[in-house]
Amino acid sequence: MTADLAPAPGPEGAAAPAAPRRTAGRVPFRLAVPPVSGLLRPRLLVVCLVLAAAAFLLFAVETSVGDIALPLGDVMRALVGASDPATELIVHELRLPRALAGLLVGIAFGVSGALLQTLTRNPLASPDMMGITQGAGTAVVAGIVLGWDGGLGTQALGLLGALTAALLVYALAWKRGTSGYRIVLVGVGVAWICTSATDYLMARGQRFQAQAALGWLVGNLNGRTWDQITPLAWAMALLLPPALLLGRLTRTLELGDDVARGLGTRVQTVRVAVLLAAVGLVAFGTATAGPVAFVALAAPQVAQRLAGTAFPPPVAAGLTGAVMVLGSDLVARKLLSDTELPVGIVTGVLGAPILLWLLIRANRAGSGG
Repeated sequence: MTADLAPAPGPEGAAAPAAPRRTAGRVPFRLAVPPVSGLLRPRLLVVCLVLAAAAFLLFAVETSVGDIALPLGDVMRALVGASDPATELIVHELRLPRALAGLLVGIAFGVSGALLQTLTRNPLASPDMMGITQGAGTAVVAGIVLGWDGGLGTQALGLLGALTAALLVYALAWKRGTSGYRIVLVGVGVAWICTSATDYLMARGQRFQAQAALGWLVGNLNGRTWDQITPLAWAMALLLPPALLLGRLTRTLELGDDVARGLGTRVQTVRVAVLLAAVGLVAFGTATAGPVAFVALAAPQVAQRLAGTAFPPPVAAGLTGAVMVLGSDLVARKLLSDTELPVGIVTGVLGAPILLWLLIRANRAGSGG
């Protein structure tokens, strides 16, 4: 039996041909090594710089817009404490919290969406499609109805609700391990459960509580204060560095679980760590501004196509999310002269066509079911 597996002898002096059965199924080592750093790619670096400049410009314009229009020069001087007290009061106390909320929430949603889409290898995977945002929303609405909607309590409730929804998704999707496909399908079911629970809480609450919850559920930056921004800023400082580091580890999962294990990657550990980082970012963002629709879904896909990468780059996705939220909030404030629309309405209008395009594209590729 062993003689049949040996390669046939070739002509004298010629090397024997390699046996195909010995090399079948092997993966070249060069394909199994993730890039050293995505930012070393010139196109991705240029895209990140352009997006950062656009986000900063929109941040400055957002701070200058209001009942009293301020020139950008006055805004810049007020930010560094070189303006008159009245201008500094308007900028620091009334407008800066709203602009910072838009910037940080956009970054949090963009990075979270990029992590989840890379983890599940599914462009439709995002916190608002997998029940994580809805879990945070249900907990915060419960806090509003029960009167626990102030300051750090809202942030803690959002984190608790998002973690509960994520753990429920992970537990229900577990079957001798998890896969991105099962996580997405279970997440859709959990999202509907959380949405139904939220509707029940709003129906049981007082009228003023239901109105407050409805205004928050749409996604709104109006009336943000430093009490809401401070917990979000601390959460971003703690969660962003490990989230970006974990983004590199998820690239090995793109090669498949078997190859990733062969490279020494603890697949389930990485999945849990990425899920926790994504959940933390989206939970604090949702608690601050509400479930701003479609940002976590659309920002990674836009960033991926701008950068020309095979996966959503987290840094570019976060900056794209910031541009989307800040730009949408400016449109929401100026679209109607006598009314400020919630930012979630504008992002929903912009994001819905992107969702339809992704569904059509997935169906044409044969992966849409």
